[in-house]
This record gives sequence, C-alpha cells and structure tokens, in this order.
Amino acid sequence: MDWNRVEGNWKQIKGKVKEKWGKLKDDDVNVINGHREQLEGKIQQRYGFAKDQIRKDIDDWYSSQKWN
Repeated sequence: MDWNRVEGNWKQIKGKVKEKWGKLKDDDVNVINGHREQLEGKIQQRYGFAKDQIRKDIDDWYSSQKWN
C-alpha cells in the first residue's frame, strides 16, 4: 500500500476520512495531516478499537477508494 498518496492529497482526502470515521473532530483531522500512525491513534482514542482492528479497517478503507 502506498500511503504517500494519502499524505500528499490530505486536503482532498480528509473529508472521506471524516465520512468513514465520523467521531473524528476537525482538530483530530488537522493533527493527523495524512500520517497513518496519527490516524490509527486518533481512531483508537475516539472509538476504543483494538490496534489490529483499526489497521484492518484502514487497509479496507484505503483499498475501497477510487484513486485517480
């Protein structure tokens, strides 16, 4: 998986992230700034999911995106 695509296009992608994980606040999304580790941590903080589940959810979300 090429996470650089997410980091490089974060301004466009952060809306999709908020659609998927609606408990993330604007401040969370700004702090994440496209960094996967930050995204994992904020999802874990807001939802209380196990780290393995979060990684799987992020991988599934990434795979389902229609990348240009």
